[in-house]
Amino acid sequence: MGNLFLMTTIVDRKNVSDYLELYERNEQHVMFVTLGAGTASNAVLDYLGLDHADKAVIFSVQEEDTWLLLKKCLRRELQIDAPGGGIAFIVPLSSIGGKKTLQFLLEKEDYQRQEESTLKDTTHELIVAIANYGNIELIMSAAREAGAYGGTVLHAKGTGMEIAEKFMGISLANEKEMVFIVAKTEQKNAIMKAIMEKAGLDTKAKSIVFSLPVTDTAGLRLVEDEA
Repeated sequence: MGNLFLMTTIVDRKNVSDYLELYERNEQHVMFVTLGAGTASNAVLDYLGLDHADKAVIFSVQEEDTWLLLKKCLRRELQIDAPGGGIAFIVPLSSIGGKKTLQFLLEKEDYQRQEESTLKDTTHELIVAIANYGNIELIMSAAREAGAYGGTVLHAKGTGMEIAEKFMGISLANEKEMVFIVAKTEQKNAIMKAIMEKAGLDTKAKSIVFSLPVTDTAGLRLVEDEA
């Protein structure tokens, strides 16, 4: 897939607007925000200078050069490395479902798509489908027909959805559901294709799909042995 990454930012909920504003100032508009909770003990929270464990998680797709720029901004402007500042990290993408999806996520028409990347000896992939709210059954029905075992759903709010009109010619709702599916590498293409065909941009789900490499798993052996 070239030098493309899923960037994940985890910050205190009270500070999420500062991070979103920083990203938007740097021309990063297409993001997906969901809520979470930290699990650190009170003693650890006190040590790190945190006053609560409520978190916001921001997902976006970035090129390597953009990530390096944003990392500098996070350190310089928001002091992300200071206690209680938050964390941001990237994971390489292995594939993405269609040119329009790629243009939408990167907000670019001229990105030169490279060959899909595959980590050596990777046997599984994490498929991520992002769809309009209320379409989980449509997505999972398509995925199961192509061999998926199940998925995990997060409710999220999308930003920069107006960009869709430029690259996709459609309108997308701000309320989103993110579906995470772990599948065998040899099943990935079939599952992604099924989701794109049956729950993709031409359906009410308006799903976009991409995948990330998984280097190891536990908890799938019995399910896969029975398949």
